[in-house]
Amino acid sequence: MLNLIIAVFVLILGSALCSCTETALLSVSPIRVRQLAELKKPAAIALLEIRENMNRPIATIVILNNVFNIIGSIITGSIASQVLGDGLLGLFSGILTFLIIIFAEIIPKTLGEIYSEQVALLIAIPIKGLSIVFTPLVWIMESITAPLVKANKKPTTNEAEIKLLTNIGQQEGIIESDEAEMIQRVFRLNDVTASDLMTPQIMLTYIRGNLTLAEAKADIIASQHTRIIVIDESIDQVMGFALKQSLLTAMVEGSSEQKISALMRKVRFVPESIRADKLLKNFIESHEHLAVVVDEYGCVAGVITLEDVLEVITGEIVDETDKTVDLQEIARKKREKMLQSINTLHSQSKSDDSGIKIANTNP
Repeated sequence: MLNLIIAVFVLILGSALCSCTETALLSVSPIRVRQLAELKKPAAIALLEIRENMNRPIATIVILNNVFNIIGSIITGSIASQVLGDGLLGLFSGILTFLIIIFAEIIPKTLGEIYSEQVALLIAIPIKGLSIVFTPLVWIMESITAPLVKANKKPTTNEAEIKLLTNIGQQEGIIESDEAEMIQRVFRLNDVTASDLMTPQIMLTYIRGNLTLAEAKADIIASQHTRIIVIDESIDQVMGFALKQSLLTAMVEGSSEQKISALMRKVRFVPESIRADKLLKNFIESHEHLAVVVDEYGCVAGVITLEDVLEVITGEIVDETDKTVDLQEIARKKREKMLQSINTLHSQSKSDDSGIKIANTNP
């Protein structure tokens, strides 16, 4: 009888360990595993290697589980027939099946899911060792199943999942509302372009490079921008930009006859279609804060600054020197007024033409 009890205990315990291990490895978060691996702990590093290639560890666990379930059941059944006889063998098989379902499947898998991280870290190194031991069997299984199962590596996460996790974190109080909003805004960087963020040409303030500081004094003082575009003959001939502070400093120091072009700096030109995320990277790498936006024909469409790009993440940035908050909105209104004026003039022109034709038809 003692042999039978030991056989049943070993069978259930072995199967339970395999079930718990498999569930824990499949349930532990890949992102959490990467985070733990950064601590350089051996168990965490082993777990990361397992998560990046699950085929062999799972195959090893399946082999072990079947060893316990099949071979263990055969041995246990043989001992039971000797101890209990053929009459009670059927009842014993029913009870054993019930015990396996409860104590070797349901409970271990539930615990493996609840304590997935702790269990996965505990068994990571042993499972790696067993995978090496069972390499011949695992290789045979992989060779048989390879034509049926194609290993397409899926990404750890995606944009939609990160946004959802952000919302959940905010709802659960883990992330502050302003932090969640900023995280959501970051994903807009690759959805908007320079044309969406730039200060349109119609709202630009600029000065000619061939003017002296004295000649451009009024325009420099009136400009509300810290960086002023410097042009040659027209707005489409941008030479560079000048810092308003540098121009004012030069005037105060008595250099009023100095040319604007002598104080200007080089400016970067970017297409309207460039995305905000690439723009931000360019600004950071080049240590620049301003770029001129050109359209498909090479004409100046507007100007974009580092602040414009950052506002995608932070929202509108306004300081005490800003007289106008949304220059793009003002530009749109100006365009609308211009179009209305053009349409009005066009309508009047048609009316005048009609009047002349009627007059000419009279004898």
